[in-house]
Amino acid sequence: MSDEEREEKELDLSSPEVVTKYKSAAEIVNKALQLVLSECKPKAKIVDICEKSDSFIREQSGNMYKNVKKKIERGVAFPTCISVNNTVCHFSPLASDETVLEEGDILKIDMGCHIDGFIAVVAHTHVLKDGPVTGRQADVIAAANTAAEVALRLVRPGRKNKDVTDAIQKVASAYDCKIVEGVLSHQLKQFVIDGNKVVLSISNPETRVDDAEFEENEVYAIDIVTSTGEGKPKLLDEKQTTIYKRAVDKNYHLKMKASRFIFSEISQKFPIMPFTARALEEKRARLGLLECVNHDLLQPYPVLHEKPGDCVAHIKFTVLLMPNGSDRITSHPLQDLQPSKTIDDAEIKAWLALGTKTKKKGGGKKKKGKKGDKAEESTEAEPMDESRE
Repeated sequence: MSDEEREEKELDLSSPEVVTKYKSAAEIVNKALQLVLSECKPKAKIVDICEKSDSFIREQSGNMYKNVKKKIERGVAFPTCISVNNTVCHFSPLASDETVLEEGDILKIDMGCHIDGFIAVVAHTHVLKDGPVTGRQADVIAAANTAAEVALRLVRPGRKNKDVTDAIQKVASAYDCKIVEGVLSHQLKQFVIDGNKVVLSISNPETRVDDAEFEENEVYAIDIVTSTGEGKPKLLDEKQTTIYKRAVDKNYHLKMKASRFIFSEISQKFPIMPFTARALEEKRARLGLLECVNHDLLQPYPVLHEKPGDCVAHIKFTVLLMPNGSDRITSHPLQDLQPSKTIDDAEIKAWLALGTKTKKKGGGKKKKGKKGDKAEESTEAEPMDESRE
């Protein structure tokens, strides 16, 4: 298919091949998340786990569509991040970083994979401990998870993005938590991780987005971050930023040789998707990246922090708005949560009672998870479809 033809017919979920590619990417990302969780142990180095996960995604996606005539791009769509405790997001350190996990840490794991530009992303929160999660850690995870469950039911054709924003804020308040500012849920398109249709996590005067209505055959990455703190994260150290994405619409003639070298490497290896500076030559990268960012050739994904002592949770999933209903293709069962708050609000309960399918097709949504499904049903936060048969 020539570029002109592709532009004429934007590939969406009406094509079974596109659906298959999204689901293949999702299967890889779900397995990579499982791998990361198995590696998360006290004293494990964060960079080693991130690297192992990214290698797994590259290897698994590389095994797909090997024997097709036209070369298909595939691989990491978002580098693996493990952000601990009050660190909100995007922590994917360089090889020289010695940060390790500790018992009791609350971990936010975030990653993405694509097949032919069709992207599946996931984020999951896990507390490094045995037994049930209690107290404020349980509250903040339950808040993110219940908000995600509500969003899954409200991101439906005919509904508006503003409805979702209002609903997730209401859910967070019910757990006495805040939705973290600045987090956007984006529409996903082929090779586009941050489509123009977005859902704000929190409405405030500074952040305005266009009103939008969800439509059939669209795909969204629903991204929810909750905090026991103020929900106004800060950038503490620019040196922690390691994830960047090429701004394809920007041009500038770089002055430094190191910058030109790095930018040419980025343009070849990572023309479209976000990447980690770990994948570049470390010494040259630091210098060169700075000039690229200063002239808007690269978009940085900063490492943000809430205040020390705050707990932060992150749940992100990919949902396909299929003709027969919403299909959440990325997820992982949570640990047993024992939050200190319960949901009594009638409106939230009504949202959670909504189905995710439009037509009755057999026994509701089947989920792949085998181990740990019981944990999902045990908290009020998660009225999963299969528990209402």
